[in-house]
Amino acid sequence: MEFLRKTKVKKLNQLTCQIAVSFLIFFSISCKEEKNNNIPLVEVNFVININDPDYLKLKNVGGAVEVLGGSRGIILYRLSTDEIKAYDRHCTFQPSSTCALVSIDINNITATDPCCKSSFSLTNGSVTNPPAVVPLKEYNTQFDGTFLTVTN
Repeated sequence: MEFLRKTKVKKLNQLTCQIAVSFLIFFSISCKEEKNNNIPLVEVNFVININDPDYLKLKNVGGAVEVLGGSRGIILYRLSTDEIKAYDRHCTFQPSSTCALVSIDINNITATDPCCKSSFSLTNGSVTNPPAVVPLKEYNTQFDGTFLTVTN
């Protein structure tokens, strides 16, 4: 009787371990798809003065400029009087493609990759036109009204 009980406990422990491993694998795959791990991680740490002539478009809400940095460049977008957003220009659809690069559209509200035609909102980085499903990679910003610090 004791032998049967130990066998059942052993099988139950094995089943529990298999279920736990299955959940770990499932959630690790799911998390990778939700994050922006497909864009190379490069150090971003710079400060700009929006009064510099190169950045005058950032003096007005809705203004946007493209700057060097990040994986394939960075888009800076003036969301409000006290907030500027920073997004990597590396398109999240097929990021290994040499063509995966978004540029600010003439409307200054979206950025589009001319190769895959994916489009992204500059207000929050979300996809506005597929085939991309992952938003643009966003960097941290601090803005004091004159100086903008961008970091990751």
